[in-house]
Amino acid sequence: MDVTVVGSGPNGLAAAVICARSGLSVQVLEAQPTFGGGARTLPDPEFPEISHDICSAVHPLALASPFLSEFDLPARGVTLNVPEVSYANPLPGSRSAVGYHDLDRTAAELEHGQSWRRLFGPMVERDAAVLDLLLGDKRSIPTNPVAAVQVARRLLEQGTPAWGALSGADARALFSGVAAHVISPMPSLVSAGGGLMLGTLAHTVGWPIPVGGSQAIADALIEDLRAHGGVLIADREVTEPPTGVTLFDTAPTALAAIYGDKLPRRYAKALQRYRFGPGVAKVDFVLSDDVPFTDERLRRAPTLHMGGTREQMAHAEREIVAGRHPEWPMVLAALPHLLDPGRIDAKGRRPMWTYAHVPSGSTVDQAEPVTRIFERFAPGFRDIVVAVRSVPAARLGEHNANLVGGDIGVGGNTLMHALGGPTPRLNPWSTPIPGVYLCSSATPPGGGVHGMAGYFAARTVLRREFGIKTMPAVSP
Repeated sequence: MDVTVVGSGPNGLAAAVICARSGLSVQVLEAQPTFGGGARTLPDPEFPEISHDICSAVHPLALASPFLSEFDLPARGVTLNVPEVSYANPLPGSRSAVGYHDLDRTAAELEHGQSWRRLFGPMVERDAAVLDLLLGDKRSIPTNPVAAVQVARRLLEQGTPAWGALSGADARALFSGVAAHVISPMPSLVSAGGGLMLGTLAHTVGWPIPVGGSQAIADALIEDLRAHGGVLIADREVTEPPTGVTLFDTAPTALAAIYGDKLPRRYAKALQRYRFGPGVAKVDFVLSDDVPFTDERLRRAPTLHMGGTREQMAHAEREIVAGRHPEWPMVLAALPHLLDPGRIDAKGRRPMWTYAHVPSGSTVDQAEPVTRIFERFAPGFRDIVVAVRSVPAARLGEHNANLVGGDIGVGGNTLMHALGGPTPRLNPWSTPIPGVYLCSSATPPGGGVHGMAGYFAARTVLRREFGIKTMPAVSP
């Protein structure tokens, strides 16, 4: 084989597709029995007609990522249904904040809607340049200096103690809920960057739900890889160095276990110093009916941010960084059946996906805290719960070894790692081991189902190892 990719998450598959389309022989090795990494969907153990998304569930980047946009998932039969309500944030004691696909409608319902429009209006007008900046390799000169200045100003506004620039408790909570997708203390430049990117996409491509679950995205990549001669092998844990050129869609620390004393000393020490961030506890529900929210608008929202006010979210994120469990954790939830009725079984049961933010390595079951939070805004929620599938942060690594301590960002959610990669290197996808590269979300541009880390790693491999300077087309 010319190239071996270790790990079959979206980044590993993106790298494999690019290499295979460049005429190289490629194999993908996956430790789990199924492929897809963070974009897998598996049946419920008791109700097999109900399927749960194992990691990611909602996919704005499936339409917006430069790689996936060119790959064109809809043209490959992947249906991405875009909701009218991108996301919503219930608030204790006051009216919920709702982020619609329509920017004007969002602003119209907020207490100080003009403030929201000032924040996102210019970003929406230059969305391609904004994405190029936030999903870029963090090394290229911005293609649109005006957009770069606008992004930089908003990063400072929302990522520093100056974040009061956004007016209204509802708008502040709405933005903070989006920013909390990046598990990081708030305010921070990293969480603000995630909030700006995802918030912009909410008003442009929207926040679509893939019909059939996240696995549909992985399956489309796998089909293309196989069509170009790629080989995928499941249940193959890599414990020894593969031969030839290798890309690792893994946590950087996995290299220490695989290469051992073959690692250069300085790099081995750098990997020993690598730190993972706070984690998530996964709580999947099987429900007998729709969630009985008291605010009717919430019943149309497939994505929910259940962290309360901006102040409550910021407090909760500070607590988990300090190693404590907040009484009200930040909870993200998804109800995919609202856009994909096929996820409802013959008896009317449907899945609900949730994450609760917790300290790294937490062993605490979060099913009850998540249930209490839903009861606060949807009295009677307990009565529609048919089953709960709860996985504490400490056990997430059992189905995806990258999620060390439950960290879905693979340690990449810091400003240093977002810009520089897992260790200080001019090219963050390279390593000092000959022929060995990293392509996971620990490398720029960071977490998310976008394939861009795999794209940039494959670009490096093609140039350095095979002298190929032109990236192949990946359109259908």
